[in-house]
Amino acid sequence: MAKNTPAARPANPRFSSGPCAKPPTFKLDDLSDAALGRSHRAAIGKDKLKAAIEETRELLGIPADYKIGIVPASDTGAMEMAMWSLLGARPCTMVAWESFGSGWVTDVVKQLKLDADVQTADYGEIVNMAALDYDTDVVFTWNGTTAGVRMPNGDVIPANRAGLTLCDATSAAFAMDLPWDKLDVTTFSWQKVLGGEAAHGMLILSPRAVERLENYTPAWPLPKIFRLTKGGKLIDGIFSGATINTPSMLAVEDYLNCLKWARAVGGLKGLIGRADANAQAIFNFCAARDWIDNLAVDPATRSNTSVCLKFTDPRITDGAAFAKAVAKRLTDEGVALDVGAYRDAPAGLRIWCGGTVETSDIEAMLPWLDWAFAAEINALTEAA
Repeated sequence: MAKNTPAARPANPRFSSGPCAKPPTFKLDDLSDAALGRSHRAAIGKDKLKAAIEETRELLGIPADYKIGIVPASDTGAMEMAMWSLLGARPCTMVAWESFGSGWVTDVVKQLKLDADVQTADYGEIVNMAALDYDTDVVFTWNGTTAGVRMPNGDVIPANRAGLTLCDATSAAFAMDLPWDKLDVTTFSWQKVLGGEAAHGMLILSPRAVERLENYTPAWPLPKIFRLTKGGKLIDGIFSGATINTPSMLAVEDYLNCLKWARAVGGLKGLIGRADANAQAIFNFCAARDWIDNLAVDPATRSNTSVCLKFTDPRITDGAAFAKAVAKRLTDEGVALDVGAYRDAPAGLRIWCGGTVETSDIEAMLPWLDWAFAAEINALTEAA
């Protein structure tokens, strides 16, 4: 251990923004009831898949007339499926303020070749969502995972919109209060806020989205893995546990275990409270120091899950190298793993604060951030 390091250490130093930390009570034995070696079309498999869907509905408060499906390829697969199946029926607006939103823009403009109205904002900023035309289909992320900027609420989305809203909510679901009446398509993945295993996505459709699916056929061919309708009708089995392709029953069991833990900590309200407390510990830390700040400019848009930070000390001339050096020190000491900024984002740190992270671990990690910053500044001074 290096000299002059803090005495306390996080019990769990995993602050990755995906895959995220497992629930703090997780044990491999929790998965012993997984339907391994059984068909997902057998009764035991169907029952577990249906339970994953209905328990998701209950915990998130998703309306009874919304459809929830388990789909392949994580949140990416769910969003691609939605865009390729639904867009093109009317003009669309693409919204991006970080890398994942920018990826959806690329798909729609360059792959689907739609003449979309593209609205973007720099990292740390957010698009003026009130100024959008909601008579078009609007595609956006709720929480920009790589920028730490989120929608403060859905108040600006009109109830009487003519277009559909397609929302990538993968780092928001289970940590933020999503207004389901304002969202026609919502996607997320298990490996984010609940710390589930990767590879599966959730696709949530409003009745308006289902109506579009059953009355619109895209101009482009759809691969089998994207097809949500047959003969002009929704393939309802997808939304009751009959998945498009073979799911991992081990991952399903893990997700069910995550949902069980979430209920034990107070459900959605408890999860939001845990994420808020984690993020607030970092916000307080930054407010007391003049060398680090939140990347999100407006406090109302600061994420409570993917908290992105920037170094502001004027002595730092190479921000990328400095941030990587700080992150490496934290990794080498085993006190904060995977906290470097996303590769396309501005230089800095990204610390996951979702509900599976303990506030005590955030609080134990922050003195180490003080220590790592001081060590790198000293190295700069000595080099000069």
